[in-house]
Amino acid sequence: MPAVDIPGSKSITARALFLAAAADGVSTLVRPLRSDDTEGFAEGLVRLGYRVGRTPDAWQVDGRPQGPALAEADVYCRDGATTARFLPTLAAAGHGTYRFDASPQMRRRPLAPLTRALRDLGVDLRHEEAEGHHPLTVRAAGVEGGEVVLDAGQSSQYLTALLLLGPLTRNGLRIRVTDLVSVPYVEITLAMMRAFGVEVVRDGEVFEVPPGGYRATTYAIEPDASTASYFFAAAAVTPGREVTVPGLGSAALQGDLRFVEVLRRMGAEVDVAADRTTVRGTGVLRGLTVTMRDISDTMPTLAAIAPFASGPVRIEDVANTRVKECDRLEACAENLRRLGVDVATGPDWIEIRPGTPLPDVGIKSYGDHRIVMSFAVTGLRTPGLSYDDPGCVRKTFPDFHEAFAALSARKH
Repeated sequence: MPAVDIPGSKSITARALFLAAAADGVSTLVRPLRSDDTEGFAEGLVRLGYRVGRTPDAWQVDGRPQGPALAEADVYCRDGATTARFLPTLAAAGHGTYRFDASPQMRRRPLAPLTRALRDLGVDLRHEEAEGHHPLTVRAAGVEGGEVVLDAGQSSQYLTALLLLGPLTRNGLRIRVTDLVSVPYVEITLAMMRAFGVEVVRDGEVFEVPPGGYRATTYAIEPDASTASYFFAAAAVTPGREVTVPGLGSAALQGDLRFVEVLRRMGAEVDVAADRTTVRGTGVLRGLTVTMRDISDTMPTLAAIAPFASGPVRIEDVANTRVKECDRLEACAENLRRLGVDVATGPDWIEIRPGTPLPDVGIKSYGDHRIVMSFAVTGLRTPGLSYDDPGCVRKTFPDFHEAFAALSARKH
């Protein structure tokens, strides 16, 4: 049974770095993801004056409940949305002047709902160029806390940033959410806060976060479920191929593991044990209509295998994929059309009809790691696919192409 070693979760590594930096004491993060995004987050902490010790298998962070050690810092967030949204929020709890900038790609991504909420809490935050986008400067003087209203309809990361901030405020936070996508990511945040000693109380759309700070701990990072989706999909499109991912099972925090249930509905054999998940291709791949609002990072994975299904695949309620690293809904549609596949799209949906993709097509990556990794799965049954920016996978999985080639080379 071929086991695939998937790198640590990007979402969990980013949250763990924030929690460890905010906690009282030294925390050890076991098997963190080492990629452009997470290295950028760790580097951002160092720029703010936190001590981060990095070995290949563990990172150690000296927590500072009082905030950054430096009174002034300039932080470059690279392409990382978690870095660009979480670090200014962490810095707001300290005392000093902190400037944040990011890559052109990240500068385009929205920040306004989080900015608005932080300002409502009294944070002096100024955008230097476009309102609601990087670059920005935070003149921090701690955060009192209190009640705040947040629209998290574009990204659950806005809510996660405020939840993580809550225990660092003087009076705690009461967050009322008017709209929320990607709920499983918020569940990850709440579970991880619990591991660092904080219990959030949720009552419908209201989250009550107590003050009092975090306790340092040793925290093991589980494999990235979004990254695992490419390997599970590879099994589903290849009759007789079996892929097992150890460390991702029924106890996993990440909602994106639910992608295997979509594969099961399409005809793949799926076995989810306590500590591992196995998918096996049966030679059957049925069309379906599926809502992916809560697991939208795996939408491109499904789009990439949809042409091989026996009927149409319709993916609904994924408007938020239009404000990721690129407009993923449009990027998937454009690449499928290049492959000669019949596609229709709407504001928040995409429908893909069965068809044999054309060989020797250049896939347009839009600088988005998930587009490249998704269409690598299409490439298992379509010869000669190439990518204009294959290296953009370094954002979450620098060794992806090698790992995927090794999977392809195995006899199934």
